[in-house]
Amino acid sequence: MHNHNNKGARKAQHFWPSTMRLLMYLKPWWAGVIGAALLALASTILSLLAPKVLGEATTTIYNGIMKGYQLTKQGQHLTQWPIDFTKIMHIAVIVVLLYAFSGLLSMFEQVVMTWISQRVVFNLRRDLKAKMARVPVKFYDTHPNGDLMSRMTNDMDNIATTLQSSLIELLTSAVTFVGVLVLMFSISWQLTLVALITVPLSILVVAFVAPLAQRLFSRQQAVLGDINAQVEETFAGHTIVRTFNHEEDEEKRLAETNHHYYQAAWKAQFFSILIWPLMNFIRSFGYLSVAIIGAVRMIHGQITLGNIQAFLQYTNQFSQPITQVANLANTIQMTIASAERIFAVLDEPEMSHELAQVPVKKEQPQPKIEFDHVNFAYEKDEPLIEDFNLKAPVGETVAIVGPTGAGKTTIINLLERFYEVQSGHIYLDGHDTRSMTRPQLRSHIAMVLQDTWLFNGTIFDNIKYGRESASDDEVYAAAKEAYADEFIRELPDGYQTVLNEAASNISQGQRQLLTIARAFLANPEILILDEATSSVDTRTETLIQQAMERLQQDRTSFVVAHRLSTIRNAEHIIVLNHGHIIETGNHDSLMKKGGFYADLYNSQFIGNNL
Repeated sequence: MHNHNNKGARKAQHFWPSTMRLLMYLKPWWAGVIGAALLALASTILSLLAPKVLGEATTTIYNGIMKGYQLTKQGQHLTQWPIDFTKIMHIAVIVVLLYAFSGLLSMFEQVVMTWISQRVVFNLRRDLKAKMARVPVKFYDTHPNGDLMSRMTNDMDNIATTLQSSLIELLTSAVTFVGVLVLMFSISWQLTLVALITVPLSILVVAFVAPLAQRLFSRQQAVLGDINAQVEETFAGHTIVRTFNHEEDEEKRLAETNHHYYQAAWKAQFFSILIWPLMNFIRSFGYLSVAIIGAVRMIHGQITLGNIQAFLQYTNQFSQPITQVANLANTIQMTIASAERIFAVLDEPEMSHELAQVPVKKEQPQPKIEFDHVNFAYEKDEPLIEDFNLKAPVGETVAIVGPTGAGKTTIINLLERFYEVQSGHIYLDGHDTRSMTRPQLRSHIAMVLQDTWLFNGTIFDNIKYGRESASDDEVYAAAKEAYADEFIRELPDGYQTVLNEAASNISQGQRQLLTIARAFLANPEILILDEATSSVDTRTETLIQQAMERLQQDRTSFVVAHRLSTIRNAEHIIVLNHGHIIETGNHDSLMKKGGFYADLYNSQFIGNNL
């Protein structure tokens, strides 16, 4: 569970440069963005004009009633009030049209921006995915998968949402604020000044309470991440927790974290909920002040009733843009932080694609693979492989043995060019591997690893992954070679059985056989085998051993050996310890030597026979 994504509210490090870079992604559709902005502007202006027009209807009704009242006072008998209903009908039609057009324009603007924002995120995702193929393996070794997934999903969604709505909202908020002010001044500058008292109050609330709520929400998210991690860990290892009688400890641990969450959550909720009553109070205070002073001015005949009605509506709308901009400021900060996380990956150094100009080794016959004075270190001052020489002749097996962490995987990483040698050369058929592209080099190699990587899909497709151009018959033949055909045909759907996420609908050993079938189908010249067959039943283990031996026939193989009994026949055995080769030879010569290998072999052999 990678929950570091939740820690603290992420703030953008370089806000403006990152904003400009994100906006550059909008460049191909700038005409659409300007169009959407104009639509939003028109929509806002139309909806702002409506209250003022509607106020005229109120004034017309009020004037009619007052006129009728005067006439009645003079003793005239009225059958109906002298109200100009035609004018009111005209006004009603205008108001309906204003709101209708405002709504339509707003809808079109949203359609345009949704389309554009999804295109931008499509391009961003495509760029990120393409970049992932160009970064070295070291990048994946130093970045947790959860973090990369979070960038590809959560951060992209943040950007999509902001581009879709927040950009235009910023614009409409500004226009609403200015528009409302202008219209309020056009009605009465005195009342506008009364309404403006609320602005500093609103700004205070937004400036102090909102950031506090934001900080508390971040804490809530962080603690929620801890809970998730703890729950996931406990559920995944529930058998271990029970075996060692740690249920109570785990409950205590969870109760503590849960209490932290409760503390953080109620505070966050309290302060975020507090914003609205405070804003409502300020708004109501402004509304009431305007209503009282407006009523006094109307009595003195300085303002019409309809204008007061319009003014009160504007007073209501007035503080909205302030709150909106405060919320948007937070959203945009987080979005630019998300964009920076994506740009950080896009700016990672890439693998060099320059081909080394190294003359081909001519003397014949060339070994299939040769390590020639190879030096390598993951960290600068900690050399892992020093002056490593090895020849692997065509069709022979090289076994790499040694304790955990001895550097067995490093040799595989260098052979596959997941990492580059610091000095020296690795030759394939006399050609330096750096003088060919990585895909060219890897087309000669197939791997069967202890971690059986199978994807969601049919067994048939998983085997065919070894060579996409293979025919159906070749897929079946590869499965037969790997002793997998028998168990596959016994499954209800045979080769069309869909493997689930963890491929748990087949056993660990059967998964291993499928990866061996995949290697048979790839039909490589060079094989890399990680032959750990732990947690496999004896019958399947025998099948795996036989399939592996069959696969190694007439191929140059590198076997990362865990059980030394399985590599007695290897022509070359390299013994690694602390990243250095301490012994080389075949089984018999190394046993005679009575060194590190002999000790390892004897300890395993005795252990197996107790």
